[in-house]
Amino acid sequence: MHLKREETTIAQLLQQAGYDTAHVGKWHCNGLFNSSEQPQPGDHGFRHWFSTQNNAIPTHEDPVNFVRNGEPVGEIKGFSCQIVADEGIQWLAEKRDKKKPFFLHVCFHEPHERVASPPQLVKQYLNRSIYEDQAQYFANVANMDAAVGRLMKTLDEQQLSENTFVFFTSDNGPETLNRYGKGSRRSWGSPGVFRGMKLHIYEGGIRVPGIVRWPGHITPGQENTTPVCSVDLLPTLCAMAAVSIPDERPLDGANLTPLFSGKPIQRTTPLFWNYYRANSTPRVAMREGDWKVVAHWSGPEGILPLGNNVNSISQQFIKNAKLTKFEIYNLKQDISEQHNLAWQEPDRLKELKQKLVEKYVSVQKEVPVWDTSDYEQEREKRLFPQKTKQ
Repeated sequence: MHLKREETTIAQLLQQAGYDTAHVGKWHCNGLFNSSEQPQPGDHGFRHWFSTQNNAIPTHEDPVNFVRNGEPVGEIKGFSCQIVADEGIQWLAEKRDKKKPFFLHVCFHEPHERVASPPQLVKQYLNRSIYEDQAQYFANVANMDAAVGRLMKTLDEQQLSENTFVFFTSDNGPETLNRYGKGSRRSWGSPGVFRGMKLHIYEGGIRVPGIVRWPGHITPGQENTTPVCSVDLLPTLCAMAAVSIPDERPLDGANLTPLFSGKPIQRTTPLFWNYYRANSTPRVAMREGDWKVVAHWSGPEGILPLGNNVNSISQQFIKNAKLTKFEIYNLKQDISEQHNLAWQEPDRLKELKQKLVEKYVSVQKEVPVWDTSDYEQEREKRLFPQKTKQ
């Protein structure tokens, strides 16, 4: 599976509008990385790219799997977030077309497993940690924080800060401990008061930081509790750059620029999450205002095959599963999602259920069907070599 070539990306729209574009860090938008068989970062609008398919290998320390514009780089000494920051800084200072505005997409691997951190940073957290592995995680976040700081300093030094909008966020809640097996027990993030963790569609799995920086335009120190999502970035950045958005594809996000001056945003489509491999039995969620509705699948829970994310069996579930067993929560009053109000609020349940089902069905119809036969045959050979020899 991969991000299909015909999809429209932020980078493509900005590139067409005259922006220079670069992607540095984790890609994770295809299965066949650096292959002509599937689109690569350059095919999705990035003139310069320095990436890994997924995580840094073997760990964050001395990774061996970076590729720069189609050319494998080999082992790089150092830690992944600083390596990624180095590339971004060099591009900003030396490689970008300085006659053009720019779009730089930075995707750090830290603090994803397998975690490795600089020893001097680990030492700073040993007396605050239960185990050294926990100190490794804390140091990992600190190392990424330092890398972000270096990028911000470069913007200042290049006198770009007042004309550069920065948006920092994460992709999911904290990882569950031990999911990656032996040698990878360093995921010590906490969801705090929120229910669930990574791979859950409760708030602990989907609620992440969102920080903006734009000196001279956005007053620092503000806090806004309006729920926003990564799908809002395309309409927001296009609005800021005065770029028209094609109407061939449905647009789920909203323009966030009014928030930066204290005004409300106009959201026409409720926020929606759908993850078929969710660790929590609910697989789908939608938020409208203070209310959130989650739903289970009608099929048997927990029987999806492990291994590759998409195969012939899982695709049947994705395309045909119905929604059932709905839960609703008032997040303003119950941020921890401990009190399902489905019985107390039947009218609210009916309204949210109808909207969620409509959205889910529309997304379900759009889900592409992938030919995974070659992958599954190769996987069977690896798992059952004696069987395939007969």
